[in-house]
Amino acid sequence: MPKTWLITGATSGLGLEMAQQLLAEGHTVIATARRPEALAQLGQRHPARLDVVHLDLLEPDSIISAIESAFERHERIDVIVSNAGYGLFGAAEELSNAQIDRQIAANLAGSIHLIRAALPYLRKQGGGRIVQVSSEGGQIAYPGFSLYHATKWGIEGFVESVAQEVAPFGIDFIIAEPGPTGTNFGANLDLAEASPAYEETPAGTVRRAISDGSFEIKGDAARTVAAIIAAAQSNAPPLRLALGSTACSSISQALSARLAALEAQQEIAASADRQDL
Repeated sequence: MPKTWLITGATSGLGLEMAQQLLAEGHTVIATARRPEALAQLGQRHPARLDVVHLDLLEPDSIISAIESAFERHERIDVIVSNAGYGLFGAAEELSNAQIDRQIAANLAGSIHLIRAALPYLRKQGGGRIVQVSSEGGQIAYPGFSLYHATKWGIEGFVESVAQEVAPFGIDFIIAEPGPTGTNFGANLDLAEASPAYEETPAGTVRRAISDGSFEIKGDAARTVAAIIAAAQSNAPPLRLALGSTACSSISQALSARLAALEAQQEIAASADRQDL
């Protein structure tokens, strides 16, 4: 059955791919963008089912206005996809204050404002589903992406808490965690000014891999989006959805390492208890 989807960051990457797939399947798409004119050609191909709305994640009032406008024009919005955001690369001390503030404002605060703005409308209509596009970087970390990871780990914690708050209203969440995927993420990467001190460190190694194109990217954007759409249309989707072999492997290794560390701590605590007896 055709549904109505709202997608932020729909002018490029996974957001654009998702809009195109959904429109091809007969769904209605509300596509938000800082530059609505970038979706003019897509709108010409789907004039009846594509609604383009201006939204700037850096402006909370813009988010509230976009959500209000979307729900006013559509009887129901079934799925909201919080996808907009970008990457910031640089060792922590290389980053400028402005870069840090903008990354947090866009990726973390912007996603929070979007979800908060949508909740009253979803409650009023009796439920709905929110897909938060995170990344494997919401569970693991690469050197040089500290602020990007801070926003992804942060939004995952926010969503996990809010999901419990709004479940009684028929609202649920999916946290999509794709690994490195063939989009224009790298082209839109905000790069801090490199410091010679970090040239021969892990952060420097990753920086060179990004610049020379050797950073391994296995994920296919079309398949990644198709998997997200399928999960969002299922009756009981998982809260977290790891996407791609890289994400599944890296997240599994990280969780196994944490479990092993916890078990070791428990053994130390148990040994201390036995000594106290």
